[in-house]
Amino acid sequence: MTEQMHGSCAGCGIAIQTADAKKPGYAPESALGRKVVICQRCYRIKHYNEVAPVGMGDDDFLKILDGIGSTESLVVMVVDIFDFQGSWLKGLPRFVGKNPILLVGNKVDLLPRNINLNRVRNWMQHEAKERGLRPEDVVLISAQKGLHIDELLNRIGELRKGRDVYIVGVTNVGKSTMINRILHDYGAAELEITTSPFPGTTLDKIEIPLEDDRSIFDTPGIINRDQIGHMVSPTDLRKITPTSRINSKVYQLDDGQSLFLGGLARIDFVRGERQPFIIYVDNDLYIHRTKLEKADEVMQKHHGTLLVPPTGEEAAKALPPFVKHTFKINKSTTTTDIVISGLGWVSIQGKHEASVVVHAPKGVSVGMRKGLI
Repeated sequence: MTEQMHGSCAGCGIAIQTADAKKPGYAPESALGRKVVICQRCYRIKHYNEVAPVGMGDDDFLKILDGIGSTESLVVMVVDIFDFQGSWLKGLPRFVGKNPILLVGNKVDLLPRNINLNRVRNWMQHEAKERGLRPEDVVLISAQKGLHIDELLNRIGELRKGRDVYIVGVTNVGKSTMINRILHDYGAAELEITTSPFPGTTLDKIEIPLEDDRSIFDTPGIINRDQIGHMVSPTDLRKITPTSRINSKVYQLDDGQSLFLGGLARIDFVRGERQPFIIYVDNDLYIHRTKLEKADEVMQKHHGTLLVPPTGEEAAKALPPFVKHTFKINKSTTTTDIVISGLGWVSIQGKHEASVVVHAPKGVSVGMRKGLI
């Protein structure tokens, strides 16, 4: 049977087809008469919060991004401030060619109240430069709360100089939420892009016309396999994804003590003087303190039961084996963060030396950076 296409889904950008309910882009004939047509998958995500896996690989996403370098446009790269390392889009310069880049830090509402936002901007500029990217500017926003959207639009207006705008980023950084906020605040609320906490919601470029015959394009999120969120169930993903302002938790540790972050990571304080370990993770994530000598036994007995997420022994078994990452914190006047991609970070003040080992599932990026806070 020949598939007939009927325009694009307003929610995810895929071509609409009515022939095969099992293929991406399906919508029933009855839906075609609506003012805004969305595919069945987007309908289910929006109304039932259903997870809808889709048959698109990383190569498909990369092909869509690959064409940006041949355009003359402004590229807006969105990162999740709370998971900067895990949400960094690697290899961006080869996608964008000579086009200017505006770096947007989303989810600023999750950061602790006492944080200096100018310092966060400078920190992001520094981290971008370390990764070989020199953005024209950095703007901090909360797409969810609508914070600083005016400032973002002003900078886009100043930097695009009559060109198209491409919005890029990895999955779950809030690109589509950001665009919906722009549409809602500026009079096109009937157009709404499908958003969800699950990877791969946007399936093709979504085009939003601008007044000067140019467009904003929302591109699909690249899946970053380094993030722990891709190794857990949708239910557990919700448990580790912060939705409200993070309250740091301070643990005064002696060497020979360990902290479990649920059952997804373990931090061992191997050597050093007694000092504070400041934990930044979802407020509801269970943190368990124990002696280092007992940590392996605690893991064996309680992984998936006391130490959750992962929730349940089957989910615990499904995780990749844990591997060790060893860090030496030197005495310093600045704070150091040890980041577990997709989960959060531990901040160490640097007043004393410390030897720290982090255990995390194989494939999860664990690294050290200059302290954010």
